[in-house]
Amino acid sequence: MAKIRILDTEISIVKVNKEDYICITDMIKAKDGDFFVTDWLRNRNTLEYLGIWEHVNNENFNYGEFATIKSKSGLNNFKISVKEFVEKTNAIGLQAKAGRYGGTYAHKDIAFEFAMWISPQFKVYMVREFQRLKEEEQKQLGWSAKRELAKLNYHIHTDAIKQNLIPKELSPAQTSVIYASEADVLNVALFGMTAKQWRDANPDLKGNIRDYASINELICLSNMENINAVFINEGLKQKDRLIKLNAIAIQQMQILLEVENRKLLK
Repeated sequence: MAKIRILDTEISIVKVNKEDYICITDMIKAKDGDFFVTDWLRNRNTLEYLGIWEHVNNENFNYGEFATIKSKSGLNNFKISVKEFVEKTNAIGLQAKAGRYGGTYAHKDIAFEFAMWISPQFKVYMVREFQRLKEEEQKQLGWSAKRELAKLNYHIHTDAIKQNLIPKELSPAQTSVIYASEADVLNVALFGMTAKQWRDANPDLKGNIRDYASINELICLSNMENINAVFINEGLKQKDRLIKLNAIAIQQMQILLEVENRKLLK
């Protein structure tokens, strides 16, 4: 669950079938006076919009029941809850949730319309803050993807070590020593130190040297793992590979830095 803050009002966002649903129960706290979601739902303009949205997005929408509900809008005694509306029409744009994160949630398209009902100012801030959240999620997704790519390339790298550098008769303990040695070839080529040297220099930090790498360093590391696997398969000695990998690391980091600087200048 994600949260955004609009004009001192904290609003929850959940995923429903991979779509963003925003808590309009939270949003209504920003509206002056005593108002309820049912006040908004009984409005004819609201029902018009919901009907159009469901028509576009929901092939199982019950238009017969919806027509009956819509015909009653505007009457003084007309009132309908979100739960009742969903049950009668098979609507998917609204969700009534119980429990710890209970409340009424609306698909983002509908939530933005609801925000306008609170105030035009609230809608402007709502859209802006939601877009900021999506941008942050994309950055995090990119970071996670690069970490997963590094893990995948790590397996390619260790397979090449196993097939070309580790005799079958070695014990698991001996094998791990060779793996650690090969990992440090990349560490020294890119970071200028082994994993142990980094731990000794940073005793208060948890994890390892790669956990604190920048995105550019992770990209470079991913490339170097592939290249080192090729070098191993070609039979190059470790010392020669280290020299080549260091030159590659310097070149790639310079290129990545130049690309980053060009983006900042735009």
